[in-house]
Amino acid sequence: MKQESNSRRSFLKSTVAAAAFAVAPASQGNVSPNDRIRVACVGLRGRGRAHTREMLALKPQGVDLVAFCDVDKQLMEERAAAAENETGTKIQRYADVRKLLENDSIDVITVATPNHWHALMTIWACQAGKDVYVEKPVSWCIREGRKMVEAARKYKRIVQAGTQARSFEHVRHQMQEMRAGLLGDIYMVRGMCYKQRDSIGFKESAAPPDHLDFDLWLGPAPEQPYHANLVHYNWHWFWDFGNGDIGNQGIHEIDLARWALDKGGVIRVSSTGGRFGYQDQGQTPNSLTSAFTYADGTQIVFEVRGRYTNAEEGVQIGNIFYGTQGYLPGGNWGSGTGSYQKQDQSVADWRPRFGFGGTAYGKPPNEPPESAQPAGKLDENDAYHFQNFIAAVRSRNHEELNADILEGHRSAMFAHTANISYRLGRALTFDLSQEVFVGEGADKANEFLTRQYREPCVVP
Repeated sequence: MKQESNSRRSFLKSTVAAAAFAVAPASQGNVSPNDRIRVACVGLRGRGRAHTREMLALKPQGVDLVAFCDVDKQLMEERAAAAENETGTKIQRYADVRKLLENDSIDVITVATPNHWHALMTIWACQAGKDVYVEKPVSWCIREGRKMVEAARKYKRIVQAGTQARSFEHVRHQMQEMRAGLLGDIYMVRGMCYKQRDSIGFKESAAPPDHLDFDLWLGPAPEQPYHANLVHYNWHWFWDFGNGDIGNQGIHEIDLARWALDKGGVIRVSSTGGRFGYQDQGQTPNSLTSAFTYADGTQIVFEVRGRYTNAEEGVQIGNIFYGTQGYLPGGNWGSGTGSYQKQDQSVADWRPRFGFGGTAYGKPPNEPPESAQPAGKLDENDAYHFQNFIAAVRSRNHEELNADILEGHRSAMFAHTANISYRLGRALTFDLSQEVFVGEGADKANEFLTRQYREPCVVP
């Protein structure tokens, strides 16, 4: 395979292809229920491994993994060789996603790149007539998310957000119960991301390794020198590429908090925190407390704790839902106690019911417990989300998605507004329906809604 050049000149040679995607009409062809769906995975580390695993597992359901795309040639060769060994079929290789999107035989792409590429790859794919599974957060900034929704609708594409807890059977059951009044009226949800993040140190600027096309890796982000803290994971902690842990792990918990409350309107956003415990090259806070307050006083309070800390009600990564008649702690991934207490019951009256992977209590002794909803293994739960996506690709109905791009965008807005409040050092008011800041401080805050893109990678 021809190695893509790291030079600015070779990058700009693809401008014509990019421009073609910007004006090309979406394919009107639909996937027949009897046709095989041909998939390409873009971005092969981290979540890209899961994308590869789940798409290979769907082969009996008519899904063929046919191509990989990554700017790291060495990584791509390793992943492609492993997939070929498992399937016995050749995997096509691409460094530049624009070249991949020219391949009319590919129906679906999955995107597991750094955050700053999510929107553009999704929009280009929609314009090229392909359906998309895109990792969380779906966007690097708020305007990008809105443009992703517009592209999905305009070109009639199926776009699933990677907030996979929405497909977990036990979580969906829990949401049904809370909507039915399990806790009374929910007045607050606390979300938690307690992951210890150690210092990343300092890495000096250097020439990128030969197997990495760093210019393509930067894509729409500002041009800057390579250093080893950017590739392949620590980009999360740099503002040009990532959104900190509130946009990394925290987006899952915020998504479920927002789902449980089911509210819109105007919110007051206030964030405070810092990068504590060490000095390093990272920019995003390793500790962050954000409060989102709706007009009626209902709140989502989200905490990132990246240093040594305790769990809350047995939960380190998850949510605690507080209602007028009880509370419910639960970890999205099967952690936590998964129990709740009704305020009018004694401990002796608690009965098992269900949970996020633990035991829950609440019904009086004269009522039988409902069937438990075990959390299951993460890999098994993960598979449900990809299965849901492929089913919607076949039906051509985006309303069948458990995490349609619109829901992914709405949740990402909370993480983005929290980061903007932190960076400006002040509370802000955000109109969820208009997707702009309003009131005092709005002018400065609205500058963060988008960015200056690097040609030719410009979000329309």
